[in-house]
Order: sequence, then structure tokens, then C-alpha cells
Amino acid sequence: MRKRNESVTVEHERAAAAPAPLDKGCSLRHSLRLPAADVDAGMKRPLGRRYGLWFRLRKLIIWLLGVYIAIPFLVKLCPAIQAKLVFLNFVRVPYFIDLKRPQDQGLNHTCNYYLQPEEDVTIGVWHTVPAALWKNARGKDQLWFEDALGSSHPVILYLHGNAGTRGGDHRVELYKVLSSLGYHVVTFDYRGWGDSIGSPSERGMTYDALHVFDWIKARSGDNPVYIWGHSLGTGVATNLVRRLCERETPPDALILESPFTNIREEARSHPFSIYRYFPGFDWFFLDPITTSGIKFANDENVKYISCSLLILHAEDDPVVPFHLGKKLYNIAATSRSFRDYKVQFVPFHTDLGYRHKYIYRSPELPRILR
Repeated sequence: MRKRNESVTVEHERAAAAPAPLDKGCSLRHSLRLPAADVDAGMKRPLGRRYGLWFRLRKLIIWLLGVYIAIPFLVKLCPAIQAKLVFLNFVRVPYFIDLKRPQDQGLNHTCNYYLQPEEDVTIGVWHTVPAALWKNARGKDQLWFEDALGSSHPVILYLHGNAGTRGGDHRVELYKVLSSLGYHVVTFDYRGWGDSIGSPSERGMTYDALHVFDWIKARSGDNPVYIWGHSLGTGVATNLVRRLCERETPPDALILESPFTNIREEARSHPFSIYRYFPGFDWFFLDPITTSGIKFANDENVKYISCSLLILHAEDDPVVPFHLGKKLYNIAATSRSFRDYKVQFVPFHTDLGYRHKYIYRSPELPRILR
């Protein structure tokens, strides 16, 4: 009995240790299976993560789309927003500089003034003397700099573009170049820019420029005075020169760097205008500019200007498209007001990389100005 029981036990153990029989397809008849609860949990985790990520992404897309659609209506209801975007006077670059100390920017032969074009309006002015007077200028006061305007050197009144201040890096570099060529350079921040006090407007900017021009003429005697406008400053420059020509006190020449035809065409052509293909773009964005009294109509102003005109424009300008500067030149060249004056357009090839604000780097600039 004992032997029989032992043999039964051995056979049972062998049977338990033997592999499970295969079916005709050579597969196990009984496959291992996880408990149903574990399978469901394992599938839910990746599905839940994917669903949660897609939900958040969809929510973000809807939110961005809502903001994109809401902005045009906001601009239409509040035209002052569009005016701020045109002027960008709240963008002060470079930051943390003391505009009272132009010497901190390497302008050791520059004096800082403050003039008052109107009541409650004060504008900050920099006057850089020609490099030939650099040594004499050290340590001198404002009265000496004002008297220096009467020296036998021409004067350039520089009108900068939007954003930044009179202490902008590329602007400072241009002052240095012009000073080295023998020019006095007088520049200022319009009301609302830099440390100048007042609210910006096209009328106010033009009046500020007129006040500074008259201030220069009262001190410069018979020395030539040229007006140089850059970007948005070209709009101020043509406004100013048109007014000077109408009162029969034109400047000796007008220089426009990276000019546009008018602010509506510039806004429509601006590469940063992500709404240019938005339905009703003119109604939403351009009409509020006009409503705010902002025109900067260079194309109209040049028809009333009677002095020599020089236009400088880089072909790779990403802010004011080159074709707008060329179009303005074509309008001026055929205008009767320039019949007795020289009108010149100087393009700078794309390979030079001068873009919107680096024309001052051109080694040809001294020759061009002469």
C-alpha cells in the first residue's frame, strides 16, 4: 500500500511539473491573464494623461483665439490704445540711464538742456558740438554750448522715431558720426518721451520740433540748419518743414531716413501687424489712428516743401518697408515744389545689413551728406 501511494504521489508531481498541452496552433490552451481590475487601471492611466493634456491644450487654444478676436474690438472702442501702439513712448530703451548725464553714453562733448515749448510741457534736449570743439567743451556750462551754435559749423536737428529716448544706442552712435563730420547735433525727446513732460500727440510733437528749431535759429546766426528725421520722426520732420516753408523760413535741407508715405500705409505694411489680413482691418485698426488725430502724411507734406531733400533707405528694412520710401521719393521728385531743388534717393543694398537703424555705419555717409 505504501509503495502504491508513493508511486501515485510521484506521478501526480510529474504531471504538475509537466508543461501544459499545446493545441493545434501550437499555443497554450490556458494563457496567463491579469486580473480584470489591473488591466482597466493600466489602460486608464495613459488614456487619462492624454485626455488631460489635450483638454488643457484645447483650453489654451480657445483662450488665445478669444483674446485674438477681442483685441480688435478693444482697439475700436478705445482708440487711445492704438495711439499708444503708434508712439510706443512708454518703451524706454535702454533702461536705467540718466538722461541728464549724456557723458555716461560716451558723449563727453554734449550738454543736456530743458526747454519749455508750452505751459506744462518741458522737453529734454541734448546738444553735441562738433568733434573739433571736443576739448574746449569739457567742463563748460549751458551758456557756452548755446554760444557755440554761432560758430562756423552747420547744425542738424535730429528727430528720432517712436520708442526709446534720445539716449538710444543707435541714436547715440549717429550723433558721434555726425559730430565727427563737423556738425552740431541737437536732439530732444518729444513730450511724453524719456524725461520730457506732457502727453504725446502729432500736433504736440510737431510744435516741440518747431520750438527747438526756432531756438536753434536764434543762436546759430547764418550757419546752415538741416533737419534729419528717422522712421516716425520723418512724419514730424515733414510736418515741421511744411510749416517752415509756409512761413517762408525753410531749413537748408531735409534728410529723411527710413521714411513712409503716411501712417495708415505704414501700419498696413508693418511686418509686426498680425491683423493685416483680419476682416475689417482698416475699420478696426486704421480708422482709430485717424480718429486719434494721427496722420503723419509725408506724401502730402512733400508737395508743399521747398528745400533740398535727401532720402536714405535700406532695402532690408523690416520695420518701414523699402517700397514706401521709394514711393515717397517718386511723389516728391514729380512735385512742383521741388522744381528748383535737388531731390535724391539713396538705397542701401540688403547685403550691407543696415536694416532699420544702422545706416550710420555706412562708410559712404560722409560723401552722401556732402
